Amino acid sequence: MSTLIERLGGQCAFQIADAAELTRMQSPFQEIAVYETAQFGRVLQLDGCNMTSERDEFFYHEAMTHPALSAQVAPRRALIIGGGDGGAARQILMHPSIETVIIAELDAEVVKISRQWLPSVSGGAFDDPRVTLNVGDGFTFLARSHALFDLIVLDLTDPDDNAAALYTGDFYARARASLTENGCLTMHVGSPIFHPDRVAKSMQSLRSVFRHVRLGCVYVPLYGTLWGIAVASQGSDVARAAPAEIDAELSARQITALQLYCGAQHAALYAGAPFLAPYRT
Repeated sequence: MSTLIERLGGQCAFQIADAAELTRMQSPFQEIAVYETAQFGRVLQLDGCNMTSERDEFFYHEAMTHPALSAQVAPRRALIIGGGDGGAARQILMHPSIETVIIAELDAEVVKISRQWLPSVSGGAFDDPRVTLNVGDGFTFLARSHALFDLIVLDLTDPDDNAAALYTGDFYARARASLTENGCLTMHVGSPIFHPDRVAKSMQSLRSVFRHVRLGCVYVPLYGTLWGIAVASQGSDVARAAPAEIDAELSARQITALQLYCGAQHAALYAGAPFLAPYRT
């Protein structure tokens, strides 16, 4: 048995005891491992960092996708950069107007291991005819693409060597050019508690490119802390929607399988507690 320790910042860490290693490999890009745990079921790690789990993935994936999609009328096309576990794709496919989901994942082994060891996270999304998997660098994919998307999800690892180029103003500007008029970019920006500088830098960079930028915060159990998810757009301000509007839209789209997202949770995501004020300007 192993103990999984996720370092949060300073002298703090999040610990999962009695984790049984199921598989481990070194891909050309990172170390990939899957563990069996009592609390979270199977947990996917990349380079020793917890990425997702069977039992709590919905906290992250629902918050990354549904607010931006619910703010738009009949979204049709989505691009996920990263997202090799398939969780974001599964959520996006719940919206009946979606015709195309492209997953641009750098590491084919993440997809392979996720499909084998955590199939419930993707829920068959990789086999849906609307989904196309493109293995390769997301920056290059977007630079070469001439398509417009209603949603671009940056479902990335932290801004280290593999993903650093995707956390820049230049990349956000390229993403903006690939969005429809009301299209949205969503991305995680870290914890405002343990990564305040990273959150501030990401929000500043996004605001230098997009007209509307909102920081939503959700507690993700596997990450052991409050987590920031930004939504940026030229035409859509996701925070304006009232709870009743969100519930009505989800009902009209017959989206009933959600575990976190609803009108009340939408309001909570963007409520903007006083301690988050530095990230709102």
